Parts: sequence; C-alpha cells; structure tokens
Amino acid sequence: MRKGILSLTAAAAALALGLTACGGDSGQTTSTSAATATAAKAGKIGVILPDSKSSARWETADRKYLEEAFKAAGVQYDIQNAQNDKTAFQTIADQMITNGATVLMIVNLDSGTGKTVIEKAKSQGVPTIDYDRLTLGGGAAYYVSFDNTKVGTLQGEGLTKCLTDKKAEKPIVAYLNGSPTDNNATLFKSGYDGVLKPKFDSGDYVKGPEQSVPDWDNTQAGTLFEQMLTEQPKIAGVLAANDGLGNAAITVLKKNNLNGKVPVTGQDATVQGLQNILSGDQCMTVYKAVKKEADAAAKLAVALAKGEKPTAASSVKDPETGQDVPSELMDPQAIYFDNVKDVVADGYVTKEELCTGDFAAKCTEAGIQ
Repeated sequence: MRKGILSLTAAAAALALGLTACGGDSGQTTSTSAATATAAKAGKIGVILPDSKSSARWETADRKYLEEAFKAAGVQYDIQNAQNDKTAFQTIADQMITNGATVLMIVNLDSGTGKTVIEKAKSQGVPTIDYDRLTLGGGAAYYVSFDNTKVGTLQGEGLTKCLTDKKAEKPIVAYLNGSPTDNNATLFKSGYDGVLKPKFDSGDYVKGPEQSVPDWDNTQAGTLFEQMLTEQPKIAGVLAANDGLGNAAITVLKKNNLNGKVPVTGQDATVQGLQNILSGDQCMTVYKAVKKEADAAAKLAVALAKGEKPTAASSVKDPETGQDVPSELMDPQAIYFDNVKDVVADGYVTKEELCTGDFAAKCTEAGIQ
C-alpha cells in the first residue's frame, strides 16, 4: 500500500512539473518546466497601460514586448489598459493587488492618480515601477524610460534642420506641446526649448502660437492647430510633440494646401508618422526602441517578483520631492526620410504595414528592404 502511495505522489509531482505557467491576460501559456519552476518562485506582475488613443505604441509595441519578456521569464502577469480613465486606472490597480500582484508597473495618466496608486501599493507591500512616465512625488521603487529631454532636443534640432533645408527666413514656429499633466511633455519641451529659444531670442526665428494638448488628444490638437493657423496664417514650422499631434496639424495643413511646405515634427515612429515622413508631409520623428525599454522594465519587475533588490544604472531626481529614483534610461534616435529604414530593420514596424499602396514606391526610394 505504501509503495502505491509513493507512486501516486511521484506521478503528481511529475504532473506538477508539466503544468504551464500562466500567461496573464493573454491566455497563452509556456510549457517548459523551467518556466513553471520560475513562476512558482516568483510573484505576479501587474501592468497598467494608459490608453490606446494618444499613441498606437501602447498596444502595438509595449504590450507585445512586455508579454514576450514575461513569457520568456516564465512569470505570471496581468496587463490591462486604463483607456485614459482615471477611475478605471485606480480600480484596475486595486483589483491587481487583490488578485495577488506582488509587483505593479504603471504608466500614469497624471501624477496625482499615479501617486494614489503607488501609495496604495506601498501600503500593501507591493513595489512599483514607473514605466515611461515619472510619477512626480510618487516615490516609485524604479523608473524606466528614455532620456526625454534628449527626445525634445532631437525634435528641436530636427525642426531646425528641416527649416534650414527649406531656406526659411525668420520662420514663425508654432508649438503643439504634449499633455500638461504628463511630466514627459515637460521634459520634451525643455529639450526643444533649449534648441529653439536661442533662435527666438536672436530673431532668427519668430515664436508663434503655442498650446498644450490635454491628454495628448489628437482631436483636440486638430481643433487647437486650426485656431492657431487662423490666428497666424504664416506659420512656417510646427514643433509637434508626437506623431499623433503632428498628424493632427498635417490634416489641417492639407486643408489649406500647406502640407509639405510647413515642416512638422513628431515622436514615437508610428506607422502613420513614418508614412507622413515618406510622403514629405512630416519632417522627422523620434524613434524610441520600445523593446529595450520593455525588456529593461520587465527585468526589474521579474527580479522584484522573486524578492530580489535589483540595481539600476542611473537615477533621476524627482523635482517634487528632490529624491533620486533608481532609473534605467534608453537613448532615442532622430528619424528622417533617409533613415526610416532603420526603424524597419529594428523590427519596430514591418515593411508590410508601412509600405502599402502609394507608399510602396516611397519605401523603395527610402531604401527599405
């Protein structure tokens, strides 16, 4: 009888080794016993993305790369999108913690909401990671993003290059800034102001109308830019903080037969933004290799889920508290017509989705293989 019990126990153990590790909200599983063993040792990681409207990247890139990293590590995870709803953001966080999340990674909608979530997580003993956006005054354990001041610097330099190429004289430059509640938007502006303000001060450029776009809302951006162009019809350059805002400006410029004549910047290297560059309607974008950002954040999250205390390569000072937040910052890259191919070669977008219809010839011209 004892031998039979031992056999059953061994069989149960063997079955347990063959169980799959949960793949979070994707419903997919990893069947390796090594992944199962890792998942058994680690906790569950909760990730809250901000929306799917302000930029396509959150669903097409960040979710994909985070899922891949968590699956490779064999940990349980739950990735949800708050769809720009502050109440939903807090509810999702509460549910994740209740459902056993031992690490929480968030892209805040604003610092106030993010701080509330981080403080609640801390009270439950759940470490937090600020992903892409720093929560001012939040006190997250880690911050993973890009050098966002440099992003803005590249945008300012990009607009300068494009205006120089067009031989513009004393061009009037309009600003479409990002959301006033997003600390990244503040950093971007700091970067492009550092390039453009000296030109305004010297009289080489003329400072035109400026608006910050609430919640990075592209529809509002279009309305705001239409008002700007009505107010100042001689706008000769547009510093748009991302591709969505840039496309909103381009749509208005098209209505006035000014597209391609007025350089417009962007950020995120979205398919739409890259197509606008290929067509000549957008002068540049800033490519942020999201896979590197997601991998760095996932590595920290997995270590925390295992009860480890990972070290970060650098730190960023929270301007509200003065505290240094352990950080991992990636390097951005300026993209123009001549190097759109770099984004494709990196696998961020595919030739198939970029080079559709009339863009096929432009892709060939741009050397996209």
